[in-house]
Amino acid sequence: MPESEIESKIVELYDAADRLKEAGKLPEAVEKLNAALEMDDSYALAHSALAVILQRLDQHEEAVQHAARVCELEPDDPFSFTALSVTYQRAFAGTNNMDYIRLAEDAMERSRQLS
Repeated sequence: MPESEIESKIVELYDAADRLKEAGKLPEAVEKLNAALEMDDSYALAHSALAVILQRLDQHEEAVQHAARVCELEPDDPFSFTALSVTYQRAFAGTNNMDYIRLAEDAMERSRQLS
């Protein structure tokens, strides 16, 4: 499949996932986003969306992994680190694991440094 067709299919999957998320069909949205990432693991928007959706599904560790991947893909974007900090904060709220607080503070500090 030509690269332009792959990119088009990835965007199509992302858009479908967004519609599913809005309809409250979170597991189905996760499936679409994972399919997009199978085609291109560097698609940061899909990782970012997965971080949000997986958080809603109380899959905090997986959400953190996707938010961290966005930071790997966009290391100079302060918003990526702010979003990672929020993901860590929500993971703490869902698990009471204090490690997430330190990680949230570290991510926010990185965001400040980049701003």
